Amino acid sequence: MARLTEEDKARNEAAIRAAMERILSGNLPPGGKTDLKTLAAVAGVTRTGFYPKKNRDGTPRPGAYQHLAEEFEHRVHELQQAGKIVDPREAQIERLKAERAELKNRVAVRDALLEELTGFKQLAISRLAAQHEEIERLRRQITDGANVRALPAAADRTAPYGSCS
Repeated sequence: MARLTEEDKARNEAAIRAAMERILSGNLPPGGKTDLKTLAAVAGVTRTGFYPKKNRDGTPRPGAYQHLAEEFEHRVHELQQAGKIVDPREAQIERLKAERAELKNRVAVRDALLEELTGFKQLAISRLAAQHEEIERLRRQITDGANVRALPAAADRTAPYGSCS
């Protein structure tokens, strides 16, 4: 693999900084996120330059653009702390979490109302059953011929003492 010249490195850094500004302003490509993978794709560089490397003897050395990756992650973190979410996916996740919490609350309220109405329905049915039982008892009392007499029906269907009109 060929080494980067200082001119190529400077051109790539300028492209990365321009891509960083685009992404942080919310101008993401379709399917992109606010991460190093999207940053590398928008800048047109490989992701490997953002991560530390190892020399042949095993000692670590920084990647060519690792300082830009750290700056990018730091700026993303600052924007998130300030409440300016730059990733539309994260905004959607937050919106869906809030919507889920609101729906859970509504379901809990409806469950409580349903429980209350079920109790009311049971009480109403038991009262109706008791009233029906009382009506049946009174009807049996009439038919048994106890101390209840039927009133004679008026023959001409007129009031005994004249009209009320």
